[in-house]
Amino acid sequence: FITTDYMTYMFKYDTVHGAWKHNELKVKDEKTLLFGEKPVAVFGLRNPEEIPWGSVGADIVVESTGVFTDKDKAAAHLKGGAKKVVISAPSKDAPMFVVGVNEHEYKSNLAIVSNASCTTNCLAPLAKVINDRFGIVEGLMTTVHSITATQKTVDGPSAKDWRGGRAASFNIIPSSTGAAKAVGKVLPALNGKLTGMAFRVPTVDVSVVDLTVRLEKKATYDQIKAA
Repeated sequence: FITTDYMTYMFKYDTVHGAWKHNELKVKDEKTLLFGEKPVAVFGLRNPEEIPWGSVGADIVVESTGVFTDKDKAAAHLKGGAKKVVISAPSKDAPMFVVGVNEHEYKSNLAIVSNASCTTNCLAPLAKVINDRFGIVEGLMTTVHSITATQKTVDGPSAKDWRGGRAASFNIIPSSTGAAKAVGKVLPALNGKLTGMAFRVPTVDVSVVDLTVRLEKKATYDQIKAA
């Protein structure tokens, strides 16, 4: 695990987002950062159940490692004293919510929820508006997606996905995406109606979703924009 000194350096100077220009960030000690005068506790533990969330009064934990995405694994944070866990990725069994789509269905007794994926948060509100106004018979989604840390900097072996083994900064790489399936979870009316794929492109930030649908009702371009 990285030290608080290195953590501070990485946060303050980011290749994509530039230099941190808000509250002063500094190291108090090896387990504490200071954002202005506000202390932020730092833990370096591999197993979530070992992190003492309760000792620092952490009510909500954002599980963003991409490793503990099902309910049983994410529940390990609760053992450390957290009261709620939000998974920042699609989950096979945790209730999934997208703001603007189905957040009104959230119940306070849910301790573990998923906020779906970045692509789902882009696609679902768009699909909801179109479906509510015109009805969707079927649709195809394509996302043009920036490179991610899972890709290769230079060509390398990738047994499960040969194309995925190509250098990220030199190729447009077709890839699978679970966003269309996830939309069916937050919008049951669209379950099984959408499919999609992704193209990983040589940019470091920002992605776009293109949605093509067959509608139940006739609609003009202006009507769709006004919806």
